[in-house]
Amino acid sequence: MGRRLAPLTLDNLPDLPERCRSCVFWELDPVRGAAAVKAGRPGAEKEAWISSVLLEWGSCGRVVYVDDVPVGFVLYAPPAYVPRAASFPTSPVSPDAVQLMTALILPGYQGQGLGRVMVQTVAKDLLSRGFKAIEAFGDARWKEPACVLPADHLLAVGFKTVRTHPSHPRLRLELRTALSWKEDVELALDRLLGAVQKEPVLRPL
Repeated sequence: MGRRLAPLTLDNLPDLPERCRSCVFWELDPVRGAAAVKAGRPGAEKEAWISSVLLEWGSCGRVVYVDDVPVGFVLYAPPAYVPRAASFPTSPVSPDAVQLMTALILPGYQGQGLGRVMVQTVAKDLLSRGFKAIEAFGDARWKEPACVLPADHLLAVGFKTVRTHPSHPRLRLELRTALSWKEDVELALDRLLGAVQKEPVLRPL
């Protein structure tokens, strides 16, 4: 089985699942996001966002391939590039951290170590760029796949709560901790990275 992880660019954006490459939940603030969907332009807005982040900050994601078939991805960026982050009651993300926006491994490819390799690849990338951690807003009341990852699943793979909230705590993972992950985190990672398998439900905060 040949597997590789490629930086996310406009060239391989079409390799993301259709619902993900046209989702702008994180990339736009709630008002602009709703307007983009109403105008039928979320895909174009997603492309514009990725292009801007690549030019100004650099790589903001990875796409996972197995035998040249795209089977997963992760998207991340400093909160300054993630307008939706300001809408969360536990904002802002710490200045030494990058925000984990979303991630996914397709169901047929979970349990093969791809999630661990993907997160460790991101950790190496961000450490080399001077960051110490990755943070995420979790959904403490998560019941179904959505754009906000479940807090319990984030905690299960080593994230720690840095600001509590009854519905949307902010959690943090030290990058060097991610680099030391072993196979025993696979089940928890499968649950986390499978949490956006279905069509996302864009619930208001």
